Amino acid sequence: MTKLPLIAIFALSAACAQPALAQQKFENLDRLDGLVAMTVGAGIGEPGGPMAPVDRRLRLAACPSLPSVEGPVFGAAIVKCDTLGWRVRVPLGGGAAAATPAARYGATARPVQREMVVKRGDPVQLIAGNSSFSVSRVMVADEDGAVGDTIRVREDRKSAPVLAQVVEMGTVRIPGFNDF
Repeated sequence: MTKLPLIAIFALSAACAQPALAQQKFENLDRLDGLVAMTVGAGIGEPGGPMAPVDRRLRLAACPSLPSVEGPVFGAAIVKCDTLGWRVRVPLGGGAAAATPAARYGATARPVQREMVVKRGDPVQLIAGNSSFSVSRVMVADEDGAVGDTIRVREDRKSAPVLAQVVEMGTVRIPGFNDF
């Protein structure tokens, strides 16, 4: 039996441990896809499920605990690691309301035609507030929307868009404020 020098033993153990360390450096994106699918109750591409897998170009630090999934909130699930402070927004397809139990088990439902009450380019009244106060401003819709949809609106072409929920024809509301 030959004795290996101590340096060779350390070099071999470091070479063997390298792949394990590389795997733990970044978060497992397949695990995130699975967590989102379990939380919303639908798989990738199914009604109410994620529109696509989490972007494979992401290099998130590996979360030491199980990442949490919130949602659906405004058409997306939010996956986050509170320990490290990262979060990822995963768009959901077909809306959460479309993911009925009957649809999950293979029953087909007819799509409901919703009336678009806001058209792209329409002037809309943007309202923020609650029962104690309200603030409003005239904006322009960047996209079509039915009542309940979240759309982008902006003050002019050069300003940044704001997400707002369609309340009625010509009126949108900033999400997050209580109904008034």
